[in-house]
Amino acid sequence: MNTDTENDPQPQIIAAGNDDTTNSAHEYGNDNPTTTAATSTAAEASESTPAAEVTVEPEEVQKENGSGAPFLIDTAASAKINDDATEDTKGAEEEETAATDNNKTEEAKVEEEESKPIIKKVVPPLPLDWTKMAECNEEDIAPVDQIRYPWDVMDIPLPPDQSETQFLIVGTAGQKITRMGSNLCDYVSKNLTHLVLRSHLIRTMEGISKLKHLELLELYDNMIDEIGDLSSGELVDNGEEDDDGLPATNLRVLDISYNVIRDMNPVSQCRNLQELYIAQNKIKSIRGIGQLTQLRKIDLGANRIRVMEEEELSGLINLEELWLGKNKIEHIGGISKLTKLRRLDVQSNRLTSIENLEGQVDTLEELYLAHNGIDVEGAKCPTGLALPFKQLNTIDMSRNRLTDTSPFAHLTSLNELWISGNDIKTFDDVEYIRSLVELDGVYLEYNLVASDFEYRKKLVEIVPNLTQIDATMV
Repeated sequence: MNTDTENDPQPQIIAAGNDDTTNSAHEYGNDNPTTTAATSTAAEASESTPAAEVTVEPEEVQKENGSGAPFLIDTAASAKINDDATEDTKGAEEEETAATDNNKTEEAKVEEEESKPIIKKVVPPLPLDWTKMAECNEEDIAPVDQIRYPWDVMDIPLPPDQSETQFLIVGTAGQKITRMGSNLCDYVSKNLTHLVLRSHLIRTMEGISKLKHLELLELYDNMIDEIGDLSSGELVDNGEEDDDGLPATNLRVLDISYNVIRDMNPVSQCRNLQELYIAQNKIKSIRGIGQLTQLRKIDLGANRIRVMEEEELSGLINLEELWLGKNKIEHIGGISKLTKLRRLDVQSNRLTSIENLEGQVDTLEELYLAHNGIDVEGAKCPTGLALPFKQLNTIDMSRNRLTDTSPFAHLTSLNELWISGNDIKTFDDVEYIRSLVELDGVYLEYNLVASDFEYRKKLVEIVPNLTQIDATMV
């Protein structure tokens, strides 16, 4: 055999077979020519094709196989394993190199930052001009915050004409007064009887006390929260004023509706007042009118009143009109002595019955009770509509809980009946008003009966004298 071939590390190739073949394959110096020839051929092949370097550990492989059986070695697979291992090693080395480079780069950045000189920035002081209120033009100020007197919105000749008895300014956009002026008397006639400052932005009543002849004062639709300056007199020990109490005692009409007044008690100074309008304010109780025996009309609608105070109302013996709509009243009362009352309005309250109207049997002409919770039984109370009213010509009971018209059957003086928006379903429920020969207008819309195809025709058959059904003429 060739010495070079013997020295070359060659993988040992063993053919699996029986025990005899295995033993003979491990014998050295075998003279079998066949074996020798095969060995020579393998050696020649090894010389022509260099074998890959593969490390083989037969004993470990045998241990993994669990026996000492012959085994085969795949040269290509072993080479691939070594290549993969080499690549893994190279990859790990590259990653380690990259990490080292990154560390060096970070260290270099830190060193570079540390080597830079420290520059301290000086912050300039804050400008404080922006915190100061800028000077605003009059156009930039809200209308309610502007100061405007009557003479700022109207040309008033000075000295004022003393023959003038009326002074009227109605507010318009951009021309609303915010102050009446304590020296108002210097710009108006001292003989002024009518002062009207309607729809402005006035908060305080002032400058009135020196207008001794004032009979009508209208401050409707302003922002007044307190009634004041109606008299310049002060009370002395006997409880009387040290002067004539003008202009309060001379006032006949006071209209301060649509303001934000909470206490109406100061009107007690106006002892000769005939008409008082304090609607749409924030009044919770009726006060200050018990001694105003000359009152003929009072409007306290759209406030927060819950009780009709008999102590205050019973003294109004000349009262003809009482308007208390849009409050929180649950019972009608306190009006038994109002024997001249012609119009009573308690609509949009919390009534469930009509009562205590005995004092108005001979005088009541108009009764407004819409938007309450009154049913048929509540309307038939003995002290309510069951009474034989002689002058009652108009009743408004729209938006209540009526199921028929029986409460009105005996009211032969009725001229207009408003009962829309109730629960009247059939014409049998309407038959009760057949006896009302004076009735010429009826409102039954928004009841189920009004949906009948011949609604208008049948209604005229029941009440032949009708000239108006709902909002349409017959």
